Amino acid sequence: MNNKSEFLGTESINKLLWKLATPAIIGLLVQAFYNLVDTFFVGRALGDQSVLGIAGVAVAFPLQMLMIAISIGIGVGGSSVISRMLGSKDVEKAERTLGNVFSYTIIISILFQILFFFNVDTILNLFGATVDNQIYAKEYAVVILQGTLAFTFGFVLNNLVRAEGNSKIAMNNMVFSGVLNIFLDAILMFGFGMGVKGAALATVLAQLAGTIYLLYYYITGKSPLKLKLANLTPKFDLIKEITVIGFGSFVMGASNSFMMLVLNNVLAVYGGDLSIAVFGVSIKLIMLILMPIIGISHGLQPIVGYNYGAENYARVNESVRTSLIITTLFGLVGVTLLSIFPGTFFSMFSTDADLISNGASALRIMVLASPLIGMNVIGTTLFQSLGKARPSFFLSMCRQILFLIPLVILLPYYFDLSGVWMAFPISDLMAAIISMFLVWREYKFFQHRSSNS
Repeated sequence: MNNKSEFLGTESINKLLWKLATPAIIGLLVQAFYNLVDTFFVGRALGDQSVLGIAGVAVAFPLQMLMIAISIGIGVGGSSVISRMLGSKDVEKAERTLGNVFSYTIIISILFQILFFFNVDTILNLFGATVDNQIYAKEYAVVILQGTLAFTFGFVLNNLVRAEGNSKIAMNNMVFSGVLNIFLDAILMFGFGMGVKGAALATVLAQLAGTIYLLYYYITGKSPLKLKLANLTPKFDLIKEITVIGFGSFVMGASNSFMMLVLNNVLAVYGGDLSIAVFGVSIKLIMLILMPIIGISHGLQPIVGYNYGAENYARVNESVRTSLIITTLFGLVGVTLLSIFPGTFFSMFSTDADLISNGASALRIMVLASPLIGMNVIGTTLFQSLGKARPSFFLSMCRQILFLIPLVILLPYYFDLSGVWMAFPISDLMAAIISMFLVWREYKFFQHRSSNS
């Protein structure tokens, strides 16, 4: 059983990182692409109402992001424990963790759905809904909330599968659900004329299909870990460990949700529905840069966790160094493409001239510091993989909570609407500087440990 994960400690780091990260990158890009397709279909299906429809989905999107943040927090926390236990040959605790992750996910999903479903209007008003886009935001949010369990389980299980080093299964699931989502979008929105509600339903059904696929993987024993009924009984110490380690990832995801909440409210004041729609499209285009970077971090996590557990510190350092080089290159490619052709990208979603013009200007500013994002993402992943919750939590807060949100509130006072867009590259730069300092300190420590062993 252990042999299935031992390659994490022996294969060439460069080869291993690409082997684990490529499926994650493909899967995440498909996910980002189908989010774009959702917006594309909303824009095209609603015609003259495209700006309001896109703005409505943008207002509801933080709710979906919060749901994903919770599941990624549980998934990353569980993954960190599992990969370290596999590295130290403690299969029993790895399997106990697997069972507890299942139970934890079900409990949290039910609580989330009950809390938010009965307060939809209040939540959407908090997220920046306007009188004009409220109807579209509610149509989307209600359906998404009905699919809470499918969402959370899908993202949690993807993280666990990657922790085993079986990233191809995670990729197959994400590609399958992504392609299915696009297919269902076309049928429900155009074939059945369901509009924004159709986009949400397509997303929920696609996630449900992906979740069933991953449940089949565990139930049929294809995983190196066995899912045992006895391990489903929640253990407080294990739930606490999963929560503490995954809290940084949850905060990073939740801060995305909170960031969108703040932005939607600020944009409603300084630019109205048009600016909210610009942000709604821009943030999904930026995901095309961010997803490959996150994919590399997903490939990095089991390598660092396993080799740290096996006390192979030189491999930990090499994997971090290689990851930082690759993520910087991804950022450079992304900023080049989105800076040269921003108007072309926006024109795919709507024929509204104001949306295209304002969107192109905003996007060019927002992506300026994209090559630096990898430093923050890799730094957060490094400390998560080591089981060091505090620095992981701090780094996960830097970009969105400590810098971006305050800047989004402050800069418009001096630069009007442009100040909102300027907040993005400035916060990326500040988060990268702090991440670089903490990662370098850890890197030197492992270098010292490696030379003395």
